[in-house]
Amino acid sequence: MKYDVLLKNGMVIDYKTDTAREMDIAIKDGKIARMEPAIDAGDAAELHDLTGMVVMPGMIDPHVHVSAWLGGGIGHKMMAKAGVTTALDMSGPGESVFDLVLSHGVGINIATIEYVRPGHTISCTEPADAEIDALLDKVLKQGSIGVKMLGGHYPLTPEATGRCIKMAAKRNAYIAFHAGTTNKGSNIEGFLEAVQIADGLPLHLAHINAYCRGTIKPHMEETELAVQTLIDNPNIVSESYLSPLNGTSAEIVDGVPGSNVTKRCLITGGFSADAKGMEEAIAAGWAQINYPYGGETLLLVGKEGVDYWKSRNTNTTVSFAINQVEPRVRLACAKREDGSFVVDGICTDGGGIPRNVTIPLGLAIIELGGLSWKEFVQKTSYTPSRMMGLVNKGVLAEGKDADITVINTRRREAEMTFVDGKLCLYKGAVFGKGGKIITTKDGEAFVKGKGLETIVVRPEDRAGVRG
Repeated sequence: MKYDVLLKNGMVIDYKTDTAREMDIAIKDGKIARMEPAIDAGDAAELHDLTGMVVMPGMIDPHVHVSAWLGGGIGHKMMAKAGVTTALDMSGPGESVFDLVLSHGVGINIATIEYVRPGHTISCTEPADAEIDALLDKVLKQGSIGVKMLGGHYPLTPEATGRCIKMAAKRNAYIAFHAGTTNKGSNIEGFLEAVQIADGLPLHLAHINAYCRGTIKPHMEETELAVQTLIDNPNIVSESYLSPLNGTSAEIVDGVPGSNVTKRCLITGGFSADAKGMEEAIAAGWAQINYPYGGETLLLVGKEGVDYWKSRNTNTTVSFAINQVEPRVRLACAKREDGSFVVDGICTDGGGIPRNVTIPLGLAIIELGGLSWKEFVQKTSYTPSRMMGLVNKGVLAEGKDADITVINTRRREAEMTFVDGKLCLYKGAVFGKGGKIITTKDGEAFVKGKGLETIVVRPEDRAGVRG
């Protein structure tokens, strides 16, 4: 046979090549071998008729959680069912992510960045330069592509935050930030402080919608302030997600939540920011405990939620329906004067956290006219590929990696996915195994030593996100 797989009669949507028409796609040796309106069905070993389906480059989620610390191995199956073919784990620990790819992987490509957390990966809220540099050196050599400051949850001082950004830039390491310091919280003030601290240096500012919840100003005032600030600071790369749910730690430390975000969510819901308030919030249904069951994460409330939370000594993930709809839609659609998007990508902040809803809610925005299909592909595949420097992904063209997501528009869900030409998802069933690790030259040997295949990216290929 000429080809391994042939996808026939699908509506092919691709941003980079400006394609939106019915075409056939032939796959050979993990690459797209041919794209034409009519390819002979007899030329392929495996045939799929995709009449009525949308075929797009494999979805790339630039913010997920699939480590033992957050999200867990269960997230791989959840991502696959949501149509994702590549993802960036946004906290690590990196080695934990790699171990879970070995034990729970379903074929998805994974990159990871390591958290900068006082008392865990660094000693305190104001680490010395030598300690920051040692952390960067360690995580890059151990396969991560950079670091993330968890400011909203476990903050550093503003000064230490700035030094982390500068030192990461000096080493060309990926640097992301959940805004917040010991001076400002995870809100619009923390967002503005983060942009100021970055001082023109490259920075991935995570989940912009999380800073537009109305805790300082009315939520749409915060949203418009965030939009204008991003327009004025093109050094900031960003994403936002579409789910009403957030995800944070339910762990109680010395009688209060260990995470500042959890404290704020409890107060917003009218509960005290302590162990008693958490228990009351779970019982009332405001706090929803993440519960792994049947290969997915469910949400528990009431007595069941309280009992499970206590059985884990409070060390669980919790979700609050705290994201208003207007900021979510506005941030997904906002554009600069030149037509480029203000917020670069759409993410889920999901993985093992149950909010992998980019397809159903993204298609709702398409139907409302907020995004075109090509723009949806741009924000969920092409731009995220550039954010990570994945030059052979995010595009449907001959010679590119055969990472493909097929969407059933009637059911608003992923029908099929292929990763490197191999079937990963088919009608809700997940077939893939393992997965490749996206790393740098510094971390390649470590990842291969774990028994995993690699995709080596170069820092210079992360340029031109809005090109």
